[in-house]
Amino acid sequence: MSALEEKIAHLTRTVDDLSDMIARQQGEIMMLTRRVQMLMEREAEREAASGTGIFMGDERPPHY
Repeated sequence: MSALEEKIAHLTRTVDDLSDMIARQQGEIMMLTRRVQMLMEREAEREAASGTGIFMGDERPPHY
């Protein structure tokens, strides 16, 4: 019985640690997503100001 309690305690701690890690990673992902969005907007504004188009990835390249 004691071995099972120890195993459950260990598994509970592991789950809690993983949950904390996932929460931290989610925060980092959200921050990085905001930064990428800001950079994309800034680059789009710069491209619009310079008069050249921005390649969005869903457009065909000029050589097609």
